[in-house]
Amino acid sequence: MSAAPVRPFRAPAPVPNAIPLGFFGFLTTASRNPIEIWGTRAFKEPYIVGKWLGVPNIVINDPAGVRHCLVENAKNYVMQPLRQRILRPLLRDGLLTAEGALWRRTRKAIAPVFTPRHTAGFSETMQDRSERFADGLAARAGGMVDGSHEMTLLTFDILQATLFTDDIADDGETFARSTRDFLGSMGRVDPLDLLGAPAFLPRLRRMRGRKSMDYFRGLIARTITRRREQIARDPDGAPNDLLTLLVKTDGLSASEIEDNIITFIGAGHETTARSLAWTLYLLSQAPAERAAVEAELDTILPTLSHPSEWLERLPYTRAVFEESLRLYPPAPSLNRTALAPDRVGDVAIPAGATVLVMPWLIHRHEMLWDRPDHFIPSRFLPGNREALDRYQYLPFGVGPRVCIGASFALMEGVIALACLLRGLRFDYEEAAPPEVVQRITVQPNGGLPLRVSRRTPAPLAG
Repeated sequence: MSAAPVRPFRAPAPVPNAIPLGFFGFLTTASRNPIEIWGTRAFKEPYIVGKWLGVPNIVINDPAGVRHCLVENAKNYVMQPLRQRILRPLLRDGLLTAEGALWRRTRKAIAPVFTPRHTAGFSETMQDRSERFADGLAARAGGMVDGSHEMTLLTFDILQATLFTDDIADDGETFARSTRDFLGSMGRVDPLDLLGAPAFLPRLRRMRGRKSMDYFRGLIARTITRRREQIARDPDGAPNDLLTLLVKTDGLSASEIEDNIITFIGAGHETTARSLAWTLYLLSQAPAERAAVEAELDTILPTLSHPSEWLERLPYTRAVFEESLRLYPPAPSLNRTALAPDRVGDVAIPAGATVLVMPWLIHRHEMLWDRPDHFIPSRFLPGNREALDRYQYLPFGVGPRVCIGASFALMEGVIALACLLRGLRFDYEEAAPPEVVQRITVQPNGGLPLRVSRRTPAPLAG
């Protein structure tokens, strides 16, 4: 008698609303957890048209519409004011929030760090730091850890070792705690933001994040000062990393350099940390998928001589990470404002309209995915991955403002997972699933308790 087919795990998420929330319901829900505002139509229809405070809002779930607005006619769509009201107090003139000439100059300056060749050069450091971290977790086998917190520690260590050459000198625990406080307070939607209130009116939630903001600004200022002094002493001896490129970029002020470093900490390291934590959780709920990853690591990893090969030679590990990015996209919304009238499909977009491209919706849309709420990594295996529309999977955005560190994040994710899962297992043992919330990134509210245990891996090559 054949065995029953394994049913894929349904990943937890807020239940879509069956009826409209109404003005006050929307206001309170969006302030508490923005991904809870969506109704069932948003996961079924290609376009949703509505209004908020008299401004037309168009939600685009159709890949052709996404391509048109964010690629083909991208010059017509600028950053949405609400998005900027939320992010600019954190990131100011960093790459994620800058526009116009400042954005172009900054991106051009940073681009050399993230070429494929340069990114591949980071792979050995990624492996080294990930293996050290896995060894530390192995020493705690049998106990519980907060997977969300631990992945923050790991990705910070990788970030500061690769992009800043170990020059952000601070205690990892202090950094992780400050990151949590910083994003948890500064990154939340305030009702005043939703109502379009002037910036001079205080946002109480953000006031609670001032201490962590001051911590980050002070830490980065000290780091920049040390690097400037090093460059002055020995111009040729300074590391060729992101920090040096920023310091040497003409036209960037000291505060703009700080803004970009904080952007890479908040939008770079934090997003990868959350994605790794969600991946560990999803694998703990899908034994067959975890077994497939472990089998791949045991059979293929010992044959690989250099970690720069891992991204392409570990297809199942990569597919698991990409499926995690689909279910819990690091950037759940890509919001724009139309400068001039436009049209997508049968929908007219007036000038001044808000255009919402939501990876959170698109990645779980019934029109685009089979069993969209389920964890099915095989979607991203070679042969299946190519069948997906380029614009139905947007974990790093798309178009001119696509995430500059996308290849870095993918390589980091696969290398970190391989090092962690090669000799460890992580199990979620809570009775209730984690609560999924949006705090800039999509994250588990209150952390992600995981039990760590050892497993015996195959030996590595060499």
